[in-house]
Amino acid sequence: MRFGTGAAALLLLTGATPITELEVTLSHLRSSKGMIRLCVTANPKSFPGCAKDAHAVTRSVPASEQVIRVQGLVPGTYAVSVIHDENGNGKLDTFAGIPREGFGFSNNPGLGFGPPRFAAAQFSLAGDADRQQVKIRYLF
Repeated sequence: MRFGTGAAALLLLTGATPITELEVTLSHLRSSKGMIRLCVTANPKSFPGCAKDAHAVTRSVPASEQVIRVQGLVPGTYAVSVIHDENGNGKLDTFAGIPREGFGFSNNPGLGFGPPRFAAAQFSLAGDADRQQVKIRYLF
């Protein structure tokens, strides 16, 4: 008991920030070819691409992996975007602005013209691990 109290006091004294984990499960992948490109951001201005967010967390994993764990996140509000980069060229291929590869977002918002807003995909990450299931969609 003394150790637990001491450890808690040490965390408070050092100003340690609590961390949590996010588990993203993918569904409706049409193949295991290529790579999955995942982006987790807390910055609405950087959603969905994360390219201009120095604090975004990105992962690239083989498309055969349908569960991706992201550790070390600070509790807060986030949004996830995912692309199924089937040809492995590092980007979402489009034709006339329409995605030719799979994509998905946290909360699985409805589709309109263009990607959803951050507010439609956002979720709160607090304390323990959180889970998001992302349905991958294909337009071609």
